[in-house]
Amino acid sequence: MVAPPPSLFAVLLGVVGAVAGSFVALVAIRLPAGRPIALARSACAACGAVLGPGELIPLISFAVQRGQCRRCGAAISWRDPAVEAAAVAIGVVAALAVADPRMAAAVAVLGWALLLLALLDADHFWLPSAVTLPLVIAGLAVAAWLAPADLADRAIGAVAGYLCLAGVAAAYKAVRGRVGLGGGDAKLFAASGAWLGWAALPVVLLAAALSGIVVALLLWRRGITATTRLPFGVFLAAATWVVAVAG
Repeated sequence: MVAPPPSLFAVLLGVVGAVAGSFVALVAIRLPAGRPIALARSACAACGAVLGPGELIPLISFAVQRGQCRRCGAAISWRDPAVEAAAVAIGVVAALAVADPRMAAAVAVLGWALLLLALLDADHFWLPSAVTLPLVIAGLAVAAWLAPADLADRAIGAVAGYLCLAGVAAAYKAVRGRVGLGGGDAKLFAASGAWLGWAALPVVLLAAALSGIVVALLLWRRGITATTRLPFGVFLAAATWVVAVAG
């Protein structure tokens, strides 16, 4: 198999990322609301008009319409194009940073899934098993396909990742008498182990914890307290993908 030129492959994954980002933005809204994801057509949030194919082109439609609905003139949220742009960046960075095109594509898919989880956790403090568990399986499947020698390390990583944060959550609840870490975080950390192997888990956890501390310090003047909730899954997802890209 002849590998495509890095620049061309980066463009390709960037285009795929734009489509993936549009889907991620859609799922991040519909999944928590219990709305159908694949069957219901997209519509304007203000007037309810069903959007045509030309209004669903990632990034381009928003720019052409100047951020407004063609029918009612209502402003379109910046969130969708921002998510699409982030997904484009994930695809391009994966293509340029990971030498093996097959692994680069897998890392890009990982990034898009982590982007969805970060959005759900930021908005709803929710890391659904419907996303985290398939991500664990996908990590092990990619290892079996592209790095079979690492499969045992990945399997150990998945188990160790889950038990680590599940143990922390149980200990915190026993000491403080309240939930301090959700079960979704443990499953997401299991996915980290499945994709990266057990040896990378300390690095991911340290990076996520430090990121959370920095954000907490930045929010300190806004009245953050010991009981203020922070979406740890956001930091865990970001750290996982950065370590994956770094190899």
